[in-house]
Amino acid sequence: MAQKINEAHEHIAKAEKYLKTSFMKWKPDYDSAASEYAKAAVAFKNAKQLEQAKEAYLQEAEAHSQHRSLFHAAKAFEQAGMMLKDMQRLPEAIQYIEKASVMYVENGTPDTAAMALDRAGKLIEPLDLAKAVNLYQQAAGVFENEERLRQAVELVGKASRLLVRQQKFDEAAVSLQKEKNMYKEIENYPTCFKKTIAQVLVHLHRGDYVAADRCVRESYSIPGFSGSEDCLAMEQLLQGYDEQDEEQVSRVCTSPLLRYMDNDYAKLAISLIVPGGGKKKKATAASGDSGAAPPEEEEDEYAGGLC
Repeated sequence: MAQKINEAHEHIAKAEKYLKTSFMKWKPDYDSAASEYAKAAVAFKNAKQLEQAKEAYLQEAEAHSQHRSLFHAAKAFEQAGMMLKDMQRLPEAIQYIEKASVMYVENGTPDTAAMALDRAGKLIEPLDLAKAVNLYQQAAGVFENEERLRQAVELVGKASRLLVRQQKFDEAAVSLQKEKNMYKEIENYPTCFKKTIAQVLVHLHRGDYVAADRCVRESYSIPGFSGSEDCLAMEQLLQGYDEQDEEQVSRVCTSPLLRYMDNDYAKLAISLIVPGGGKKKKATAASGDSGAAPPEEEEDEYAGGLC
């Protein structure tokens, strides 16, 4: 370990020498200095000196920036972020990865920028859901600008699920609509059906029956939706919700169709509450059965006594 640390310091000394100017050397040799800082960073990393490795990567990034090697500067910033990640300093790590992503875009390599932001989102997700949403949305935006909707829509989907997990239903509704529009554009219609189910659940949790109903009606224009299993389930769910029929709502929400959706949406289905907590009235069926009539009357009298 001591040998690696000594080796790292030797590379740092060489890098500093390359950066010095003299009467015969007017310009610093940023390229050679960057190479030495990179070697120093690896040596520090191997010696488990993560703080020093991070600093060496930052010095490498600075040297590459001075040399206008944006791609390599971004890579060095990303590596500095990884050192911070290993030190459990995630918010700082994310800052450097975001900085790297900006440089990747400036360099003309947006794909690398989007993938870096996606990785950053995964890193911060266990710690800060709101920041993860922001990173996934940034990454989706980069892909969208490049007209790569298949990659963009996956990232919008990640953001939608995390918004639902945070119960930010207004934002989730907007995100799901964007997601659904993208799937329509790439003609992935079966996934549009699933997004309609997710939309209905989100709108009902927002207490907006009208918006939920509108989502289903708008989806009739999607090829194959009308008459599909997804469509029938949503029609039954909305009918049960509107009529305060807990039985019908529960039957739909616990069906395999909804139970096997992404976990965040399946939880929405299970936790859906019918306004008023009404149960389906069986008075009509009971009136045809003379044996069942007395208990019904007793129940009504008891209920009246409570009022």
